[in-house]
Amino acid sequence: MNARLHGAGAGAICSRINLPTSSSPTCSPTRRWLTKVRLKWVKNRGLDHIIDRDTSIKAAVLIKDAIKRSPSGILTARHLAPLKKHLGLTVPVLRFLRRYPTLFRESPHPRFPSLPSFSLADAALLLDRQESAAYSDDAALRLSRLLMMSRSRSLPLPAIHSLRYDLGLPADFASSFLPLHPDLFHVSRRRTDGIPCLSLSSWRDDLAVSELQRRHLDSINNPSYRDLKKPPNSSSAPLAFPMSFPRGYGSMKKVKAWMDDFYRLPYISPYEDSSGIDPDSDLMEKRVVGVLHELLSLTIHKKTKRNYLRGLREDLNLPHRFTRVFTRYPGIFYLSLKCKTTTVMLREGYQRGKLVEPHRLALVRNKFYYVMRTGVLYRGKGLTRLALEEDDPLGINAGEDGTEEQVVLSDVDDDEDVENAGSDDCYEMSSSESDSVSDEY
Repeated sequence: MNARLHGAGAGAICSRINLPTSSSPTCSPTRRWLTKVRLKWVKNRGLDHIIDRDTSIKAAVLIKDAIKRSPSGILTARHLAPLKKHLGLTVPVLRFLRRYPTLFRESPHPRFPSLPSFSLADAALLLDRQESAAYSDDAALRLSRLLMMSRSRSLPLPAIHSLRYDLGLPADFASSFLPLHPDLFHVSRRRTDGIPCLSLSSWRDDLAVSELQRRHLDSINNPSYRDLKKPPNSSSAPLAFPMSFPRGYGSMKKVKAWMDDFYRLPYISPYEDSSGIDPDSDLMEKRVVGVLHELLSLTIHKKTKRNYLRGLREDLNLPHRFTRVFTRYPGIFYLSLKCKTTTVMLREGYQRGKLVEPHRLALVRNKFYYVMRTGVLYRGKGLTRLALEEDDPLGINAGEDGTEEQVVLSDVDDDEDVENAGSDDCYEMSSSESDSVSDEY
């Protein structure tokens, strides 16, 4: 299937510009002919709001998991305080815990009454059960596809643990999740440094198809007359990356020429061997865009931290300064500096402040935000405002037609941010001026 996809898509493009097909990237050209365009980074308030909200949700979920793992079911604020940086919080952990009494119940320590300790409230326990039920076998498939993108078909366990939340893996995935899939994974130690690595046990051709190829599968295998008439450098041609340009950006002539040159390059699947591609060629640049696009597509929320990707650079055969593509291709990626960290988001994954295709686990995590917002608005009386039922803890799981719907709650003054989730200020182009976000990222 993989070869058939590339033969219909990338091969047709390569034959017109005398470039190698994606099935044989070893003879890639060394010259660079893409138009060089520098774009000033401009923040998007709507996407920043999503990252700010999801950061609080992630911190609440990780604290919930830490309290749950405690033998007594209670943890003191002193024990949780060192986790501030790991949780991504910009406020002290104690202030964060007291802000959401609907999730965390505060009580004096049994031995030291002056030391505040926290346990899980009823809403947190019910949400934890729903979260455990939301973990499914597709997490194993996502993890398999991530390993299939690496050169050695293995990745260090610490790097996978950093991506655990984003990939939708349970907190104890190493001890409870991996043993359930011996046909897919096995753990070994790297010979050079002894670091434990997760390796792929068997290769599956049906998984070695990127999200971009799956999206255009019908148009590639059964092209219509309209598809055949499309030029290979068209943004609507098969295997073209979806792009969402800010106002005034896509109409620039130089940017259009740059995108036409980019679309003219063949698409190389992130699951193919790329060792023969010149790291300084334009073909490698498009391959890097494809790998990062696929990796973000595997995440539950279509985003992750930039530092997590850096830990996978050598395993995924990425150039040393590969993260510059996030600012070079702002129509595909969004780089956020919110919450004192750098987060990379896939623009196509969101529309009007919502995930386009929300995973079941993402819907459960949205309920965490609902409970957290209720605690902020009503404080100690928040639990009485929640309709807690075992089959539907929050009473917001189904719409009128009985299907699950995504819940998006925001502050009163955040409506404008959601409305402007797809609109930025214009990007300014400069041939000599450096970007606001440095290429060192």
